[in-house]
Amino acid sequence: MGKGGGKKSAAARAEANRLLADNRLARHQYEILETLETGIELLGTEVKSVRAGQANLRDGFCLIRRGELHLHNVHISPHTHASRYFNHDPLRVRRLLAHRREIDKLRGHLEQKGLALIPLNLHLQGSWIKVTIGLGKGRKLHDKRAAAKDKQVKKETRDAIARY
Repeated sequence: MGKGGGKKSAAARAEANRLLADNRLARHQYEILETLETGIELLGTEVKSVRAGQANLRDGFCLIRRGELHLHNVHISPHTHASRYFNHDPLRVRRLLAHRREIDKLRGHLEQKGLALIPLNLHLQGSWIKVTIGLGKGRKLHDKRAAAKDKQVKKETRDAIARY
């Protein structure tokens, strides 16, 4: 068999679809109504840092400017094995790659009051780094409490069923 002709092992498939960074707080603070997977425009040192797991999505948000989707306030640490001259700005604005039709659809949703675009996770898909963004509506404190209570009840019922 020639190069690349064999099947991938389970470890290789898991590596090809690995989660690089997750924004768990976003699902607590927002009710996610819709998700979209987009590409991201990164520099070489950013790719190395993201693959090493040095990205933080916690304070990130997305905006649509001049018909393009941009990712703001996401911290990607400078690469450790590059000089300061060749490294990137950790908080620079990064362009997200989506189809015009998808961006126009998101713009229509964002015009509604109280909706925001939030990055949910960074992951590998094959050799590409992708960002999953979510269209979310901010939760009030009582909504957060109700969601936590519902989650606890579901967990207790699942554990009770597993015991029997």
